[in-house]
Formats: sequence, C-alpha cells, structure tokens
Amino acid sequence: MSGVTGGYRDGPLMRAAPILALAAAVAAASLFTALLFGSVSLTPAQVVRAVMLPEAGIERDIVWQLRAPRALAAFACGGLLALAGVLLQALLRNALADSYILGVSGGASLGALAAITIGAEVALVSAAALSGALGAIGIVFGVTFRGGQWNIYRLLLSGVVLSAGFSALTSLILVLAPGAQVKGMLFWLMGDLTHAEHPLASCALLLALTLGAVLLAARLDILGLGDAKARTLGVDVARLQRLIFLGAAVATVAAVMLGGAIGFVGLMMPHAVRLCGVVRHRLLLPVAVLAGGSFLTLADTCARTLWAPQQLPVGIFTALIGVPCMLLLLARRA
Repeated sequence: MSGVTGGYRDGPLMRAAPILALAAAVAAASLFTALLFGSVSLTPAQVVRAVMLPEAGIERDIVWQLRAPRALAAFACGGLLALAGVLLQALLRNALADSYILGVSGGASLGALAAITIGAEVALVSAAALSGALGAIGIVFGVTFRGGQWNIYRLLLSGVVLSAGFSALTSLILVLAPGAQVKGMLFWLMGDLTHAEHPLASCALLLALTLGAVLLAARLDILGLGDAKARTLGVDVARLQRLIFLGAAVATVAAVMLGGAIGFVGLMMPHAVRLCGVVRHRLLLPVAVLAGGSFLTLADTCARTLWAPQQLPVGIFTALIGVPCMLLLLARRA
C-alpha cells in the first residue's frame, strides 16, 4: 500500500501518525520554550508548576498573563500563514504563491499606516487594517470572478498589481509621516505581536480552517493534475477554487490582524514540509500548520528575548532563522 493510498510519497498511511506526532511534539516544545524565556527567565519546573497549580505565585502571572497569550498568538498566526500558503499554492499551481499574493497584506498595511498617521489607538488601527484587507479581497475577487467564470491567472496578476499599488502608497505614507510615528509603522510592516492579547478566537479559527481544508485534501490533490483532468474525475473545479480562495483569504486576514505583515512563513513553510517528503494534502496541511506555528513561535521568542527588555519585529527573525534552514534543506535534497 503506497503512493496515492499512502496519502504521501514515500510510505503507507500508517506512517502518517508518527509524522503528525513528531510535528505535534515540535509544536508543544516551541510553546514550552516560549513560556520559559523572557525578561525574567523561568526554569522548566517553574513553568510546569505555573501551568498545573492554581497557587504558583508570580510565576503563574508571568506565564498566564504575559507569555501564554503571546505564544498562542504567534502559533496561531504562523499556522494561519502556512495554511494560506498551502491553499494558494494548490489553487494557483505555483510554487511561488504565498499568503500575501492576494494583496491582503498590502491593503491591511495601507489601512493600518493611515490610521497610525492620524494618531489612532490600537483598536482603530486594527479596524483600519481589517478594512484595507477586506477591500483588497473585494477588488481581487471582483476582477477575477466575472460572469460566473473563475480565472486563476487573473487572480494571480490582479493580486500582484494590487500589491504593487499598495506598496507605493505605503511608501508614500512612510515618507510623509511624522518621524515619531515611523518606528511604529515599521514594526507593523515587519510584524509585531505585542498587542495580540486574545488569541483563543484565532486558535479556534485556525483549527476550523485546517479541518475544513483537510476535508478537501483529496480534491486538492486532483486539482494539481489540471482543471480538465479534475473535471473528468468529477470535481466541481469552479466551486473548489472559490472555497480555496475564501479559506486562504480568511486565514490571511486573521494572520494580518494578529501580527501585521509577517513575511516568509506562508511561502517557505509548505516547501520545507514538502522537502521532508510530505506531498499529499491530507498530511501536508496539518503538518504545515504545525510547522508554521512552531516556527513563528520560536521566531517571536527570539524577537522578545534576545535584546530584552527591548522587543524587535518578529519578521526580522522569520528571515534570519528561516533562510539558512531552508537553504540547508535545499542543499540536502539537491
């Protein structure tokens, strides 16, 4: 029992369980690491006691009030970006597709920076970012879906063009903005999880979207054979493409609202998982989500601890950590 029956390239279905268990163990380790380190370092015993016991003193406050919300937010954000990346690469059949190719990040960035320019509070900045992201999705969908017909090539081109336009307007705002506000803008553009204090809704959304995507996994595999072949095998291609677009858009918007414009994760995490031998979507989707969440959690831990008490944009560390790791994987597979 191998090949398609196995659900991925190099083994039977029973091997999926160890791979998922390993990915889950890495995810748990990344979250535990995030609870250990900060301005005040805790020992593993202190963290366990803070998590398990109701009367753990100051350690419990540090873990539950400060570090756990931030760690869960980072994990949810990374998982959402990785999920969007997998879905868009399947939709466009393009290895360079990532979670921001829809122009969502550009629209959100433009809205957020415009709000920061006028001195808006955090809630209004988030609302402006959401409005910009939804506006970008509406434009791309309106250009792509016409007369009941869906054109993925128009989707790709419209997303790229829209992103370029948003990037130009964002640069204009940065040039014209008062110097005191530029630092906050740069943090938003490079990723900032400082204000992600209520991550449970995002975690629930991540779980729901992942389960929904896994239910479509067999059809995603067939879609990779081409639209014509998928139709002959009984797949409603237009409906499936709309579902993928919707799922990727929702995941991207949720990630942007959590952490700003964090790059690299949506593009590289699906590739990293594929380079490890996981190619069928039934296994690729959950493993990529766990890998993306673990990766961003570790990157955010570095961002808030290496120069503590000063915190750095997490997007810096997604590149500094991810690029050499990805190059190493590519070198080993060559």
